[in-house]
Amino acid sequence: MADKSSEIKRRPETLAVHAGGLQQPVFGEVSPPIFQTSTFTFPDAEIGAARFTGAQPGYVYTRMGNPTVQALEEAVAVLEDGHWGVATASGMAAISAVLFGLLATEDLVLAGDCLYGPSYTVIARELPRFGIRSRFVDTSDLNALAQALAQRPKLLFLETPTNPTLQITDLAAAARLAHDHGSLLVVDNTFATPYCQQPLVHQADIVVHSLTKALNGHSDVIGGVIVGRDPAWHRQIKRFVTLTGGVMDPHQAWLILRGVRTLALRLERAQANALALANFLAQHPKVAWVIYPGSPDHPQHQIARQQMHGFGFMISFGLTSGRPGALALLNNLKLINLAVSLGGVESLIQHPASMTHAGVPAPERERLGITEDMIRFSVGCEAVADLEADLAQALAGC
Repeated sequence: MADKSSEIKRRPETLAVHAGGLQQPVFGEVSPPIFQTSTFTFPDAEIGAARFTGAQPGYVYTRMGNPTVQALEEAVAVLEDGHWGVATASGMAAISAVLFGLLATEDLVLAGDCLYGPSYTVIARELPRFGIRSRFVDTSDLNALAQALAQRPKLLFLETPTNPTLQITDLAAAARLAHDHGSLLVVDNTFATPYCQQPLVHQADIVVHSLTKALNGHSDVIGGVIVGRDPAWHRQIKRFVTLTGGVMDPHQAWLILRGVRTLALRLERAQANALALANFLAQHPKVAWVIYPGSPDHPQHQIARQQMHGFGFMISFGLTSGRPGALALLNNLKLINLAVSLGGVESLIQHPASMTHAGVPAPERERLGITEDMIRFSVGCEAVADLEADLAQALAGC
């Protein structure tokens, strides 16, 4: 396969439409086909043996590689300015493949203290069962990060913006500190997407995504991907994913690739909606606080401006009436969907403390700012006036 879009430097909107494809189209098709096959025939026994050893390129078995899956891997790698991608069955499969595939007994992993709930649980509870140590730190505080990195962890794992507090970490500074201490920097870029932020450009080593979210964008398929530049990490991660079987199905890959084609269109609309709704909520008397990286009063707004091409579609906010008001708001909504996940064309809203982050101990949630009044809002592509009207009528009953 060849990436047609890499011959000339293209803009993100163009890359989203064209990146990833077949080197030799079967019938001149515009959309890569779904190669729904478990295995591939060999021209002869010698070529079959050569493919198994890696001496000759080609497909063997879909768990080991598939043309449709590879088209998606190449597309996301191009969008992230990476050299390779490995698609997985889910976002958590991607995160787990990086952690379990690159870490060994007695290694230390340093992680951001505010993470997606299952990511936190894997790092805090599952890795230690295999003798892998873990520690958490506020990565937006560079002094605290430098002190924690003095323990020389094998790997630093972080989100920016964080889920659900939307804190921003200075990626270039974090990469410099990590590399000064001999650590790899791994960034979960799900919230920002490569359309808004490219961690590899800021010298991160590896990027992970839940493709379930905005890259797919239609709330109809689950998937994950790992992207990087160093071929050594590619070989190690690809081997782990292939052996453990957390691979992506070709039909799954085709659906997600179809979603990637409209990424720029969807993100432009969702971001414009998010900024307007963040301003609306900030002025509402029943709203106590609003966090959105695009708001000038966000504590890391200037860092976001420096390293992001857009501020994303996620908003977090709290009500003056606390948890009862937050739950009343969720129950009063008529248009906005009460559901977890994010990044779909439809708006989704949820209560992190009792839903996505319920697995994080309550004292830790409170320390991180995942308060009982917090609402996480994934803004979609609907007419912003309709979304504002729905919020207004729901708030009236709180």
